[in-house]
Amino acid sequence: MKAVSHRKRIWGWFFFDWASQPYNTLLITFIFAPYVKELIGDGARAQTVWAFGIAAAGVIIALLAPILGAMADHSGNRMKWIQIFSGMYVIGAFGVWWAEPGNFNLIGVLVFFVIGLIGMEFATIFTNSMLPDLGTKAEIGRISGNGWAFGYVGGLTALVLMLLCFAESAETGKTLINIDPLFGFDAAKREGTRFVGPLTGFWYLLFMIPFFMWVQDPKDGPSPRGAVRAALASVGRTIRHLPKTPSLFSFLGASMFYRDALNGMYFFGGIYAAGVLEWSVVDTGIFGILAIVSGAVFAWLGGHADARFGPKPVISGSILVLLSVAIGIVFVSREAVFGISVSANSFAPDLIFYCMGALIGAAGGIIQSASRTMMVRQARPGHMAEGFGLYGLAGKATSFIAPLLIGTVTAMTGSQQIGVSPLIGLFLIGLLLLLWVKPEGDGVV
Repeated sequence: MKAVSHRKRIWGWFFFDWASQPYNTLLITFIFAPYVKELIGDGARAQTVWAFGIAAAGVIIALLAPILGAMADHSGNRMKWIQIFSGMYVIGAFGVWWAEPGNFNLIGVLVFFVIGLIGMEFATIFTNSMLPDLGTKAEIGRISGNGWAFGYVGGLTALVLMLLCFAESAETGKTLINIDPLFGFDAAKREGTRFVGPLTGFWYLLFMIPFFMWVQDPKDGPSPRGAVRAALASVGRTIRHLPKTPSLFSFLGASMFYRDALNGMYFFGGIYAAGVLEWSVVDTGIFGILAIVSGAVFAWLGGHADARFGPKPVISGSILVLLSVAIGIVFVSREAVFGISVSANSFAPDLIFYCMGALIGAAGGIIQSASRTMMVRQARPGHMAEGFGLYGLAGKATSFIAPLLIGTVTAMTGSQQIGVSPLIGLFLIGLLLLLWVKPEGDGVV
């Protein structure tokens, strides 16, 4: 077999971000989430249901992420694991099709959604662990940033395709460019909008082809005897050793909270806009285009800043931006902006929320890319997949807290605005814990 060039390996790795991003863009945030709000009707109830469903996925991911990462380090064959979890991604995405108006099985559809979400998160652990194989320590910040930017462009392309050709308005039955949904989809049954699931699945299947063709895994090979037992023992040793590696411990703790808060923004942005600002699926999709363009541009710029200044100051600055947005969101509604009353037909709340979406996209793209390179600096040499398993655990061990807090506060107050206020505290905790993180980690341990 002809050897694949280093450049092709990098581009193949980029294509995972391109292929997988639509699950975040189309299903979690900008199309399916506001559509669920339309089906349920009440914004606060929809936000509560959405919160508890995502919290359930978070618990499962938290329990299994570090074990799977350690197994990849000890058993090799990361490609096999990526194939398995890719299957879960595709099955979960296709299941969204059954969210039919008048015949909406909320539990069944949420189960499919959670299966796909778990598949995406676990596949990401293994692809992230390949990052150190793609370049030197000086290069991986730029590579990570470019990959994240490429993924945003993929999400943007899929979102534009969805808005122009398929997602129909509940009022007119037409897409953004005032045409009927393609393929003869029945607008009355919202088949164009429901096609978001199959489109996400087909997109993944198509664009993972370059990944599987070009990414050659140096750890590929048969699993040695006792690999699972060795993986479990390694996880136990690493967790017990964490107090002796204070920088890694602090980074995992910091990322646990600030990534949970960021995911809260992603998970609830679409439902929040639909319920508080009364936006349609199409309106939320346009908002998504702005956020994704901003995210792509700034993920690329952030990768260069990461390469020049290191990931720690880049992460700190991004948290401050996101903290400001988390505070501001609470004070934006259809009736008032930052305490100033506005008329019912005022565009001011929409304009402010568009600006906040651009900031979330920009800071979110930067912080996720920089966090990935920071993890490379903090992980123990030779235990990179295990490190990213712990990173996945850190991202998911408390991932149920943001949705659970938002769901609980929303249910208690009946207010979507007050319901998202716990994000402020989570960002503050993450910023505080980052103070104890050493830019180059604890050294060889």
